Amino acid sequence: MNRARRVAVASPQTRLAIARRAPGVRADPPHLAPGDLARARRIHRVQLRRAAVALAWLAATVVGLPVLLDALPGLDAVRLLGVPVSWLAVAVLPYAALTVLAFWHLWRAERAERGRDARW
Repeated sequence: MNRARRVAVASPQTRLAIARRAPGVRADPPHLAPGDLARARRIHRVQLRRAAVALAWLAATVVGLPVLLDALPGLDAVRLLGVPVSWLAVAVLPYAALTVLAFWHLWRAERAERGRDARW
């Protein structure tokens, strides 16, 4: 029985992209002027700190909500439109808080890029 040899068919561009890629090689960072590099690093540090603050608020919301609901079991009896308030708090509050937090973080990050906020 004579079997035909299997051949991989790929676009020439795909073969070039795979051939150029070297494992473990990092891409060169963009070459910036010394003043621009210092500004980019400062903005990066500011945005990382602000991201950490936003992440801490998110963690406090996600962890604090169940703790709050456990501390206030009476919220199960309170109903809004026939739904227990504790259910609404779990179903709606985290998403609303996440949306507000995302817009707040984006606003602060853009302020840092524009240079309007020199403090951390």
